[in-house]
Amino acid sequence: MKNLVGAAMFAQSGGPTSVINASAAGVFIEALKQDKITAVYGAAHGIKGVLEEDFYDISKEDEKELLLLKNTPSSALGSVRYKLKDAKKDDTDYKRIVEVFKKYNIRYFFYNGGNDSMDTCNKISKYIKKSGWDCNVIGVPKTIDNDLFGTDHCPGFASAAKYIATTVMEVCLDAKVYDTPMICVIEAMGRNAGWLTASSVLAGYKGLGPDLVYLPEVAFDINKFVADVKGVLAKNNNKCIVVVSEGIKDKDGKLVCETVGAVARDSFGHAQLGGVAATLANILKEETGYKTRAVELSLMQRCAAHLASKTDVEETFRAGREAVKAAVRGTTDKMVVYKRVEDKNGNYKCKYSLVNLKLAANTEKTVPLEWITNDGTYISDEFVTYALPLIQGEAKAPVEDGLPRFARLKKVQAGKK
Repeated sequence: MKNLVGAAMFAQSGGPTSVINASAAGVFIEALKQDKITAVYGAAHGIKGVLEEDFYDISKEDEKELLLLKNTPSSALGSVRYKLKDAKKDDTDYKRIVEVFKKYNIRYFFYNGGNDSMDTCNKISKYIKKSGWDCNVIGVPKTIDNDLFGTDHCPGFASAAKYIATTVMEVCLDAKVYDTPMICVIEAMGRNAGWLTASSVLAGYKGLGPDLVYLPEVAFDINKFVADVKGVLAKNNNKCIVVVSEGIKDKDGKLVCETVGAVARDSFGHAQLGGVAATLANILKEETGYKTRAVELSLMQRCAAHLASKTDVEETFRAGREAVKAAVRGTTDKMVVYKRVEDKNGNYKCKYSLVNLKLAANTEKTVPLEWITNDGTYISDEFVTYALPLIQGEAKAPVEDGLPRFARLKKVQAGKK
């Protein structure tokens, strides 16, 4: 809908990243400049902030602090994992959202997140359109998992990949200093898509990478895994570095992490993953008798802003700005995406486009099977070519007293809570 005049609402959802606040900075700074946007709000804890009328007046923030968001990790407004029900079965939440939007004249809504968040954004967009309330809805992408459809890569992935590759290099140096046998199993995030685990081969590009890599795109066989490790040990002075995805599954689709007991699930029905490295390390210790270590990167890979990619930060900031520009032009029911292009010298460049929210919400992008090599135990050079341009440059918060100075928002209440 073109020529809408009213307030803008922005919310963050899903797992935090080292650059999700760069999206927020882009949305806020651009929205505050737009004549058609009369007020800018930031919802506390995603869609729940809208439902509970709990949000902040961003115009009250200092521009310096908004710019510092570019280098501040995690979700500055707070995040949420809240699943909206099917509106045909229960539209209570949707009616409440429209009620709040009307009360505060919200004409622009931006939702920042991954697959599940885009599902929420898509549902809201469709319901609002049917309700008759004019509001342009734009999804702002985010996920270190890099599995959103329609975009060359996702905001947050490159910084997480840079952290994983760097950490693997450091672990590789540490684990091989002694003249005794050593097996190290490193666990990276990734439920169904192994992009993060694959990023460990960037360390191999520098000669300090893993010997074996296992992604969820390929069925995992424990007996083959043990044989693979023993094969490396025999050729590598009894040392082996393995990187596995937390989401690896057997041929029947059962998560390896479920072999040690039941796992909890979130509101979207997703298993709470983790513990794969420890499980496999214990098995290898029993099989070989060698010293083993399990390293679960866990939360560190999500919010390691000290190793953020400048390319990632700047692209993410611009993605937030592009979302606002698209909405003000009259675009709705879309998500911002990245398109990879080359300049006249063949260098990587990023352009922005839009894809339907429905596609972004319901389609998952996995690592191409042709990139998974060595009988499912390594990743090809095509991945290195794909990922290397994305991790370039350094982007760190300014330092105070030897520690990073992250954004400090006032969070002046605008909603009635």
